[in-house]
Amino acid sequence: MPLKTRTSEELPSVNLTPMIDVVFLLIIFFMVGTQFTESERQIDIQLPSAGNLNAMIAAPGRREVVVSSDGSIYLDGQPLSTETLTQRLREMRMQYPDLRVAVRADGDAMQKHVVPVYGALNAAGVDNFAVLGVNHKLR
Repeated sequence: MPLKTRTSEELPSVNLTPMIDVVFLLIIFFMVGTQFTESERQIDIQLPSAGNLNAMIAAPGRREVVVSSDGSIYLDGQPLSTETLTQRLREMRMQYPDLRVAVRADGDAMQKHVVPVYGALNAAGVDNFAVLGVNHKLR
């Protein structure tokens, strides 16, 4: 039984009618858009200028609270008590509400020395803090 083969294979064609419609609409859109900008250029107005804009309060860098192995607390290298830490963080936060604080603890620091620092951060309203390099020994 001989197999029939098609000798005239028809190649698929792409219908360009929708593409022509889209191009036509784009041409109309850009023609109308250019007409609007032309009329705006003819109006003579003086726009206000803002000048040199700077932040009213410079954003402070990240503050660092360090807890040593003996439980001493340091804020940016200055030794503090927990109450003083809370007070200083409140003052800093009043000046800059988005204050960032990094908490570092010595590897030999006990958890009971670090938890009051978290309480001071919470009491001062600091919610943007990171815990860096903490390796606590639970005793």
